[in-house]
Amino acid sequence: MTVYNVASLKKKPTSSRTVLGSLMTTISALCLVMTLVPLVAVLSFVIVQGFSRLNFDLFTQLPPPPGLDQGGLANAIQGTLIVVGIATIIAVPIGILTAVYLSEFSGGNKLATFIRFATNVLSGVPSIIAGIFAYGLLVSTKIVGFSSIAGGVALAVLMLPTIIRTTDEALKIVPQEIRWAALGIGAYNYQTVLYIVLPAALPGIITGVTLGIARAAGETAPLIFTALYSNFWPELSKDGLLEPIATLSVLVYNFAIIPFKPQQELAWAGSLILVVLVLSTSIIARLATRKKVD
Repeated sequence: MTVYNVASLKKKPTSSRTVLGSLMTTISALCLVMTLVPLVAVLSFVIVQGFSRLNFDLFTQLPPPPGLDQGGLANAIQGTLIVVGIATIIAVPIGILTAVYLSEFSGGNKLATFIRFATNVLSGVPSIIAGIFAYGLLVSTKIVGFSSIAGGVALAVLMLPTIIRTTDEALKIVPQEIRWAALGIGAYNYQTVLYIVLPAALPGIITGVTLGIARAAGETAPLIFTALYSNFWPELSKDGLLEPIATLSVLVYNFAIIPFKPQQELAWAGSLILVVLVLSTSIIARLATRKKVD
């Protein structure tokens, strides 16, 4: 029988393995701190600067003229919801259907390879390019002009890669045995996808849609070229959707460069509202995902 020395199993603080492990742990902790410090600093600064301007008028009144300290951001808040809503209506069906084709029906053909390559390229395109694309397609041609529809199209272009990639990956992780079982009992391929695969992949799809909305809500450059800006209330009528519209990101950009303190305070308040909107979207998606999993 082999006898082991218990003392040899004890951790030696001076051994090279222990020293190297401690060093790598310290480096990892420092990297974590370096990653969190900018995030915490930005969030803290936005909260400190913007919280003091939060009041009831901020959510119910129009922006004031330069120099005046009254008014709010109600039109920009509504405009942001309208433009992002239009982008979601456009991007979600196209993105999900594209991902379903790539994962379930393409069979890995050349078209699917090209679509995946184009999606990867599009995900790295600067947002201003999407704005120029929508401007050239819809604004300069006078099809719709500067409007919420043009802004929604520009944001939809930015949302598509995120939705396609996350939905594609979510469909891939659904066990193949589930598909075989459905086909084995006589279900058609489209029935398997619609009633079995998509519900199983729903948490991942919701995550992708949420990430797309979070990115679109904070974009400024595409909306400068498409939605422009307006000091008036947005309208959901046919004519209202074809007119320039205010959004929080563009308002923050415009007010941040104005040399009047009331407008700068509104810009900080708008930044805080944008952060809260993105955070709320993520929390809602997490809750929906957890409910589905349970």
